[in-house]
Amino acid sequence: MRSTKLRGKIALVTGAGQNIGRSIALDLAASGATIIVNGRNDEGLVLDTVKEIEKNGGRAKGVMADISDPDSVKRMMDNTEKEHGGLDILVCNAGLRRQTPFLDMSFTEWREILSVALDGAFLLTKAAVPLMIKRGRGSIVGLSGISHHIGTPSRCHVSASKAGLEGLMRSLAIELAPYKINCNCIAPGLIDTVRGKSSGERPTSSNNNNIPPIQRIGDVEEIAALVNLIVGPNGGFTTGQTIHVNGGSFLT
Repeated sequence: MRSTKLRGKIALVTGAGQNIGRSIALDLAASGATIIVNGRNDEGLVLDTVKEIEKNGGRAKGVMADISDPDSVKRMMDNTEKEHGGLDILVCNAGLRRQTPFLDMSFTEWREILSVALDGAFLLTKAAVPLMIKRGRGSIVGLSGISHHIGTPSRCHVSASKAGLEGLMRSLAIELAPYKINCNCIAPGLIDTVRGKSSGERPTSSNNNNIPPIQRIGDVEEIAALVNLIVGPNGGFTTGQTIHVNGGSFLT
């Protein structure tokens, strides 16, 4: 346990079995939050994250749920309220990555990608907000990315889903402000993660050699630290933002 600034808070992190999601779950737990570690197919990885949190003195529970399915999301949120009393922090991290040229892309693949990153964020937020309202405040973070900001070939479905996620968070930031719920996106650049075969090669940055101006790729811990900041007690005035963490590959 690194601090107690999130003690008493309940956080749900999707796609938390590995990479950025896992790091976010570990970081929030280290600040005292109880973590709902969500995954869809990777139960072994989810349980590993839970064990790591518990080994470090934190509290966590693994929950397998398909966030693109309304009934599955409802069951997860109902169980969260029953077992933990509600929800304070939602991190919409889960997403699918594919590399397919637009002219070869099927509508089925298009829908598959959007169903997780965008539809999933809608379903999760829709179910989470009433729980946050009951607790008097809350924080929602969506993980978008750099691809749709720099223009990346063979990833138009991924780009569309992440651009939509940013738009969703901006609108919700205004609509949910009266309930003291802040909504933001974090857009990572090139981060050192384990990539599945379907993800393809890392997107090419604006200088065409995949190395940001800072001359290295980022670490998952650097993304987790920013999530921790904006969902914590010092992040309440930050809302409706897309915060870029990319080593200078894309400048806003």
